[in-house]
Amino acid sequence: MLTIALPKGELLKNSIRILQDVGLDFSAFLDSSNRQLQISDSSGKAKGLLVRAQDVPVYVEYGQAQLGIVGYDVLREKKPQVAHLVDLEFGHCRMSVAVKQESAYRSVLELPPHGRVASKYVNSAREYFHGLDLPVEIVPLYGSVELGPITGMSEAIVDLVSTGRTLRENGLVEIETLYQSTARLIAHPLSYRLNADDLLGLIEKLRAIALGVPCA
Repeated sequence: MLTIALPKGELLKNSIRILQDVGLDFSAFLDSSNRQLQISDSSGKAKGLLVRAQDVPVYVEYGQAQLGIVGYDVLREKKPQVAHLVDLEFGHCRMSVAVKQESAYRSVLELPPHGRVASKYVNSAREYFHGLDLPVEIVPLYGSVELGPITGMSEAIVDLVSTGRTLRENGLVEIETLYQSTARLIAHPLSYRLNADDLLGLIEKLRAIALGVPCA
């Protein structure tokens, strides 16, 4: 049976919707009274796993799921050994550098050498500043990253931004975008090559839907 890892949080509703479009129904995950983390599709063709977004590529890489849906931000940060297949064209957001509105910094290159940058995306932040040849200290934070500049612990943050409302409400402003992120379809490399459970057929249907092409 095909197993698909689905992400908890912002991407879940649209992930379920696009799978429904190819005949797989995991809408029970949206029921607030449901506590199951593993359910079978009513057709009996597939099984869904509901996991933290950061864990989706782990389940796929280790072969516990043949397919997964996850944000590009997670793939960029974790660099898992999975096949990147389709940009699903939802979950649009961006990885940005932000500072306090009243700060003098309006460009990343104006940040002080060896200053502090708070982020939960430690690898992405480190890679970005290394590419600029700007030495900074990356401070790992996994809660409200916005508090870094507010409390003076850091000069800036690197974080995922969707509408920008949280930044504005906390007196922060974006000064640079590292990259854009959307939901991606990923696969276990061996399952993809072997075309287990007609994986390629399902992938092509999802690709067509993402591109807005009617399925035959």
